[in-house]
Amino acid sequence: MRLSFLEPLYTESGPFASVYLDTSRDMAQSDRAVALRWHRLREELTRQGADRALLGVLEEAVGADAELPGTHGQAIFAAGGSLVLDGELPRPPDHDSARYSTLPDTMPLVTQHLPEIPYLAVVVHYGGLPTAETHGWVTVEAESGTWPASTVAPGERLHHNVAVATWHHSAVQLGHRLDAWARRTHADAVVVAGDAWAGNVLVRRLPRALRGKVVRCGGPTPTDTGRALLEPQLGSVFRGRMAQHDRDLVNIFIGRRALGGPAAEGLEAALAALQRGQVTALLLNHPPAASLRLWTGPQPTQLALTEEELVSFGVRAPREEPADEALVRALVGTAAELVVVPEDALGLDEGVGALLRYADPGTPA
Repeated sequence: MRLSFLEPLYTESGPFASVYLDTSRDMAQSDRAVALRWHRLREELTRQGADRALLGVLEEAVGADAELPGTHGQAIFAAGGSLVLDGELPRPPDHDSARYSTLPDTMPLVTQHLPEIPYLAVVVHYGGLPTAETHGWVTVEAESGTWPASTVAPGERLHHNVAVATWHHSAVQLGHRLDAWARRTHADAVVVAGDAWAGNVLVRRLPRALRGKVVRCGGPTPTDTGRALLEPQLGSVFRGRMAQHDRDLVNIFIGRRALGGPAAEGLEAALAALQRGQVTALLLNHPPAASLRLWTGPQPTQLALTEEELVSFGVRAPREEPADEALVRALVGTAAELVVVPEDALGLDEGVGALLRYADPGTPA
């Protein structure tokens, strides 16, 4: 998973206010419910030392997603009296939270983006008789996205309407268009729903490589809900899966580990590699426990298990911070990726591994 969407956060020096808030619109008086939740978080931030100007910036952002239907949430970050990042959450946070701290609390936002699977969703609607030569129509709605974030932030949308009489021919042209779209967005899957006959015509005319990525599914297929196209079906298709890009990184790690290539395993070894800006991708079996803390300095690569280690590197007045906050900052600051891989797919020493950009001098490559 690439973390470039977090880069604006780390151009600020902090301290940061990090707010996670349920802003669902699935009940009566939703605005009042959101306001009450925010009031409690505002009081918490005040106790932690946030000033009125910062609270005012946050208050303006809270509930700005009011037009988005259904269940969802917001992740809002502010620093230096300005809003830095306002992200939609595809599902409400496990609990509303607010933190005023040296580093932004980004791991809950990152985990809501996982497994970050790129896809195309295609709905084929048909009206008329397949044998009609002049009557009837086929309508195709297609949308790109990255699951699950696109649930509340849908991507590019295509609308295509053709006569039944020309559908066989038009499906070939549309198939090439979808293929180019899937290549451009690196789609792992094409989720197809709607009418069986018209959908079969389209699928059979897709280029072979794209046809192999098709997942057929049923269920209701509304196309104008303000949410992702085929939202319910996407969850059943992708839940429990990893993105192909992440699976490729895991396979590279497995190969390097077996052959003694540029890879590291265990927390201490991974931190040493992060300190050198050596990590291409950090692999975790699960996000760090809330109790795990690291010592940090002002630079992203300044993180260690002990205060003494950072002092030996010349860092003045190191600070102890939650490990997840320090790790995400290091990954963003060194343009490294994050891969969360289930333990039953790849067990890692201390739950941590790293793909390296280069081998240490004297280490077999």
